[in-house]
Amino acid sequence: MPEPLFRPWGTVTPEFWTASPPGAVGAPQSQAPETLRARLAKVAEVAQGGRLEDATALAAQLDQDVTVEYGEAHLHTLQVREVRGYLAALMGNHATGLSWYLHAMQLRVTIQGPKHPDVEAATRRAYSLWRAMPPDSDRQRLGTELLTIASDIHGTDSLIVRRIRERLYSLMLAPATGTAQLD
Repeated sequence: MPEPLFRPWGTVTPEFWTASPPGAVGAPQSQAPETLRARLAKVAEVAQGGRLEDATALAAQLDQDVTVEYGEAHLHTLQVREVRGYLAALMGNHATGLSWYLHAMQLRVTIQGPKHPDVEAATRRAYSLWRAMPPDSDRQRLGTELLTIASDIHGTDSLIVRRIRERLYSLMLAPATGTAQLD
């Protein structure tokens, strides 16, 4: 009895090997870029309506969803975390906002590299938020953390690092002299 003849069924492409088996339901891309933009717009709308706690809850849920779908080191995840930092600052929780911004700076370096213009912009946002913090015990600690991270990213002689260092130094002298130099 002759062996059955199987005809070629087509050319195997790289997509074939990543496709789901027949009958399997693939994971939907629930956070496609347009969906992500719409959800971020909703967060902004709720925040602009004065419901910052609701906006913060929406951003936290979005962060969880985006992280599950795209992972920790992805621009979408990073963008949502920057929004969370901004919302925390709007609510008056500057320390939490700055912590989110510092986290986002480090993610940006991982994703985009230290020379990317968005990394410098993220550093400037973190610096601006830190400068706006009301005086309290966390201000110097967070300034030191900002200085360390910025130095690692931009180098110890960069303009932004020199500004952070000068501002931190003036804050450290403020208790001794009674005034802080503003830049």
